[in-house]
Amino acid sequence: MNKSPIKSSGESGFSLMELVVGMTITLIIVTLASTLLASSFAIRGRENQRSAAIADAQRALTTMSREIANAGYGLSTNGIVAGDSGLTQIRFRSDLDLSGATAAIGEDLKYTLINDANGSFIVRMDLQPAQTTGLIANRIDGLKIRYYDERVTYTIGDCSTGVANCDITNVRNAAGAVEAEVTPDLAKYIVLIINVTLPAVGRVGSPGYQAPSATQLVSTVSLRNASLQYY
Repeated sequence: MNKSPIKSSGESGFSLMELVVGMTITLIIVTLASTLLASSFAIRGRENQRSAAIADAQRALTTMSREIANAGYGLSTNGIVAGDSGLTQIRFRSDLDLSGATAAIGEDLKYTLINDANGSFIVRMDLQPAQTTGLIANRIDGLKIRYYDERVTYTIGDCSTGVANCDITNVRNAAGAVEAEVTPDLAKYIVLIINVTLPAVGRVGSPGYQAPSATQLVSTVSLRNASLQYY
């Protein structure tokens, strides 16, 4: 029996050069995808940090505003202890139980900004009958307390141009005149300014770069002492 010869055809598949080119393209695509994914995670993380920091500052402002508004209740003064109050801290008293003294819990309070190796944060001190200290905000970069003897209007500074500008400007009274601050013991109206800043992420021009950001929150408080003018 005669066998006819089998003709072999060219083998199917990729040449070495085609394989190298394909792997190179795949590697480039994976690298780009990884970079974009890492950038999106960085952006999301930064936004989560910002949201948490602002929420922390808002809680601090709410607590401080509520308690400072009661300063001087049951007393003949505004309740603010001038010698222990200033730009970054405030101490105030009230006679909430009308006992004739300010020695009960919640009647002698102090809020202060602490800057140390652990960062910047606001603490609340309840000084009577024994001092207790609690942390109310731990993502704070700045606190300013301004004291006025009447209601004022103002312009909120632009924190993005520098931490020093995280303040209020163009402060005016009801008549439109420039209003100067008073000593804490004479205040009837207080402005609380808290700023939160986040550093830059990455390098300028690199994928996922995020510029530094600054946010300023402001709260105004009218002291509700019965012997003071109401607003």
